[in-house]
Amino acid sequence: MKEIIDASGMKRALVRMTYEIIERNKGVDDLVIVGIKTRGLFLANRVAANLKRIENVDVPVGALDVSDYRDDLSKQEKKNLIHNQQLDFDITDKKVVLVDDVLFTGRTIRAALDALMDQGRPATISLAVLVDRGHRELPVRPDFIGKNIPTAMNERIKVSMTEVDDQDSINLVTK
Repeated sequence: MKEIIDASGMKRALVRMTYEIIERNKGVDDLVIVGIKTRGLFLANRVAANLKRIENVDVPVGALDVSDYRDDLSKQEKKNLIHNQQLDFDITDKKVVLVDDVLFTGRTIRAALDALMDQGRPATISLAVLVDRGHRELPVRPDFIGKNIPTAMNERIKVSMTEVDDQDSINLVTK
């Protein structure tokens, strides 16, 4: 395991991404942040805290569980699912920033887009990822990237966060 980014590097990347989110959205009006469980939600909360510090505005943050939207579920499993409201605020006509820790094939993001559309009809959806490691299988491109880390297929990225791992770091792990 090799550390690629330490805690201070992670913090700088998130602050930079926050400023980019403000610039691209021309402020924070009608902005909501939705994190993909688990680490995406922690990152979303950190972005929202940065927005509060910078713009002095509380931006709504929601959690999205995409496990029922995966494309590896059988047709029967999908038929038996009942999709519930996951967010405690309306995203209709809002600018949604979808947040995740690592972007790899794009399949999790595809599932998240399906889940979001079950929650409402946003004006826009943009994607913020802490790490883009490449190897896309679907046409998904992030709007905000903390760090591009090209990887081989026998490598993976491990994002550690103090909320669950007792430290902040991004590591490259060889399988």
